[in-house]
Amino acid sequence: MPVEGVDLDDLKRRMEGALSVLKTDFSGLRTGRASASMLDPISVDAYGQQMPLNQVGTVSVPEPRMVAIQVWDKGMVAAVEKAIRESNLGLNPVVDGQLLRLPIPELNQERRQELIKVAHKYAEQAKVAIRHVRRDGMDSAKKAEKDGDISQDDNRVASDEVQKLTDSMISEVDSMLERKEQEISQV
Repeated sequence: MPVEGVDLDDLKRRMEGALSVLKTDFSGLRTGRASASMLDPISVDAYGQQMPLNQVGTVSVPEPRMVAIQVWDKGMVAAVEKAIRESNLGLNPVVDGQLLRLPIPELNQERRQELIKVAHKYAEQAKVAIRHVRRDGMDSAKKAEKDGDISQDDNRVASDEVQKLTDSMISEVDSMLERKEQEISQV
């Protein structure tokens, strides 16, 4: 049933955008297993500008606990190494010509707790973004009522629908966080 005064499809699309950002953030969190996506947040100072790591070399995962980066330009090897060391991922690259090897160390309990805290921070940012979208939906329903486009009952129905959508998205964030916590805590 379409709700008057509120574009639920637009609100849902925007809330799902917050979920996709959360998925991207979670994919960058290290869980003790090698993953090419864990290097996605790293930018390299290349040719006078910041470039994503995957635009200066090929990232591969030859072993479960190893990430390899084949840098295309010999002159960029030092810049890539520096970017990885400064990324706060706790990785120490081993340089072998144009190939950088990143051994993934075992996560100790302290580091796992830090990563869980970071995951909670990412989840909270997603919830805040979803609540902002909720507020926009509620405001548009109130505005439609004030302008006389919808009745007070229609405003209440629209507000309830927006709240249901918000609740479902927040519970999705919580379940994603729970899965990520279990993944990080796995020894």
